[in-house]
Amino acid sequence: MATADTILRNGRIATLDRRRPQASAVAVKDGRFLAVGEEAEIMALAGPATRVVDLRGRRALPGLIDNHTHLVRGGLNFNMELRWDGVRSLADAMDMLRRQVAVTPAPQWVRVVGGFTEHQFVEKRLPMLDEINAIAPDTPVFLLHLYDRALLNGAALRAVGYGRDTPAPPGGEIVRDGNGNPTGLLLAKPNAAILYATLAKGPKLPFDYQLNSTRHFMRELNRLGVTGVIDAGGGFQNYPDDYEVIRQLADSGQMTVRLAYNLFTQKPKAEKEDFLAWTGSVRYKQGDDYFRHNGAGEMLVFSAADFEDFRQPRPDMAPEMEGELEEVVRILAQNRWPWRLHATYDETISRALDVFEKVDRDIPLQGLNWFFDHAETISERSMDRIAALGGGIAVQHRMAYQGEYFVERYGAAAAESTPPIARMLDKGLKVSAGTDATRVASYNPWVSLAWMITGKTVGGLRLYPQRNCLDRETALRMWTENVAWFTNEEGGRGRIEVGQLADLVVPDRDFFSCPEDDISFLVSELTMVGGRVVYAAGGFAELDDNPLPPAMPDWSPARTFKGYAAWGDPQGSGRHSLHRQASAACGCASACGLHGHQHARAWGAELPVSDAKGFFGALGCSCWAV
Repeated sequence: MATADTILRNGRIATLDRRRPQASAVAVKDGRFLAVGEEAEIMALAGPATRVVDLRGRRALPGLIDNHTHLVRGGLNFNMELRWDGVRSLADAMDMLRRQVAVTPAPQWVRVVGGFTEHQFVEKRLPMLDEINAIAPDTPVFLLHLYDRALLNGAALRAVGYGRDTPAPPGGEIVRDGNGNPTGLLLAKPNAAILYATLAKGPKLPFDYQLNSTRHFMRELNRLGVTGVIDAGGGFQNYPDDYEVIRQLADSGQMTVRLAYNLFTQKPKAEKEDFLAWTGSVRYKQGDDYFRHNGAGEMLVFSAADFEDFRQPRPDMAPEMEGELEEVVRILAQNRWPWRLHATYDETISRALDVFEKVDRDIPLQGLNWFFDHAETISERSMDRIAALGGGIAVQHRMAYQGEYFVERYGAAAAESTPPIARMLDKGLKVSAGTDATRVASYNPWVSLAWMITGKTVGGLRLYPQRNCLDRETALRMWTENVAWFTNEEGGRGRIEVGQLADLVVPDRDFFSCPEDDISFLVSELTMVGGRVVYAAGGFAELDDNPLPPAMPDWSPARTFKGYAAWGDPQGSGRHSLHRQASAACGCASACGLHGHQHARAWGAELPVSDAKGFFGALGCSCWAV
């Protein structure tokens, strides 16, 4: 038997391998799991150069894989964006904005680009335009809320050139005052093109800064336990130009998140030409385990795009949808390219299935691993049709951010199975989970897991009855082994199993036993991709193999606030960050003399101790006893 490169021992490892669901140790060799089992047998594979990691009885899980996100676009912009993801009060969010405005030089903008909802704030509202203008009279501020609206201060309106004579695009509205001047509120009605186009007018980072930005975004994902993603392309993201950053990182061995990318059409009414060119120049699955092609979508033709703005009525797709979609799907099927198709409503799904079934009669689709994205209102009939054609469904937690709006328009009963995940699984469909980050939802995978398990929005609204919620193991499989089908890698990733890619995460609390309300606050303390420790914190911090230079430029919000819940600013706007939320929910009988009930602060402290939870660990406090 080969000698292991790395051994993880003394753990409680949930493998998701039904033949061996639990283990206490694993061995890694050449980026894959060499052996999984009990410590005595695994330690026999150690050699003089083997790195041995003591997990100290902690729970380990397979690395999380996001079935639908926009890492390429998100990475190019991460260092420019002020993230309100996970911030629990508007007062804190506005304090972040005020502080960022103070350090952002002209002509740069301050951008808050999605990942949050007004319902997550205790105030249950967005800021007023007057409040933003008071904070930033001269610095452009662009604030995107989901894909329903954007708020621009006066400086931003001047920067983009919107004035009295600026026409509103089809499907969008520039809200105006009594004199006809733009107020700064842009609305999708329901077409979000006005929001994309306005954001695209802002300054971009130089190429070397984009490299740095993408590395910081990947590290933030690693901090949350994400080891792989499927990138769904995106509007205003051009292939191959905007993929050069991620390609250089892959070529230089700096990828810490595995990325499979889908190609998203870029020219309305020229979609056929896009896919004819791409199928002629890109081979399906071209690349390696860290960066490779995954097919077409999520946009195949613009006429099939149904926008998910539940504040607006459901849009009807154009009558030319079927003809345009058929042309593209035939090209993809002939070239054996899988595809994904954005579809919010069953009305869109059923019309698309008419096309897929027509193509299938000439070119069988079985084995192509094509799928729909989102599918919030999918019907039983459509699920059966997808199964018959060999397709799948990739769901995301958009309803965790927009559930309140859906209920307001369609009622609580209609929202009880949006999407009907439990029913999809009962039918044996191929189903997996993701986020659709970074704009319509946060990139935090634990929020998605909590949504599937608890049935609650981030604002606390209970959307789903228990019958439509998932148990923890099923939800975890949705983020791990189930995603492998969507990248045509079944059996190669998603479980801690001999021969699979050595991607693994050790959360700061046990996913299987922590209170349900704690799930969305989990973070990783050890994330491994291909056997490399790409993120480590707490008692594992010394194992980190992924040091990064500071975020660029020096005024970047990522320097101060870092990411989800402003975790890098625990004494300021991040005072409701993950560890503090956990502390507030402590409920234990004894308080530490030094930290009170804020045990999590002690456990997460960067101190020169081998075990911050051990006896007399963090500064000699009694948090060890909790």
